[in-house]
Amino acid sequence: MATACIGLGSNLGDRSAYLTGALLALEREPVSLISVSPLYETAPVGGPPQDHFLNACASVDTALPPTALLRRLQAVEAALGRRRLERWGPRTIDLDLLLYDEVLMRTPVLELPHPRLAERDFVLQPLSVIAPHIKVPGTGKSVLQILVERPPAAGVRLYRAFWYSG
Repeated sequence: MATACIGLGSNLGDRSAYLTGALLALEREPVSLISVSPLYETAPVGGPPQDHFLNACASVDTALPPTALLRRLQAVEAALGRRRLERWGPRTIDLDLLLYDEVLMRTPVLELPHPRLAERDFVLQPLSVIAPHIKVPGTGKSVLQILVERPPAAGVRLYRAFWYSG
């Protein structure tokens, strides 16, 4: 079994319901949920003008290899109505594979750790709650170390502390 960390985001429709639906759909064999962060409301980063996101992170145990887990995440997105019309555009659900054990990989379809993990407060803040001491491969630093070395997070605010009870 491997441990993976997943970033979740939604800024269309009932954002909280999409995030909950994604976790419920994801938590089927061979994936089991370990922990889920609080929800954070965040300003969009990049892309066209759009509504604020709800973001969270989850850690899971899985027997799926990284690319198979990515395909599983994409299947859940598709089932929840995700349409890839424009890069960084509004979306019902966005599921990013952030970390997979200590794997470093770069393929045309998947890069681990996620290439922009250390730049995104909307990922680092919730990830630091559920996995503060996990080392980010290739950096020699923990999630919490990366977060505290960044300028104070702007546009990331706690939305709901406890929200998922799958």
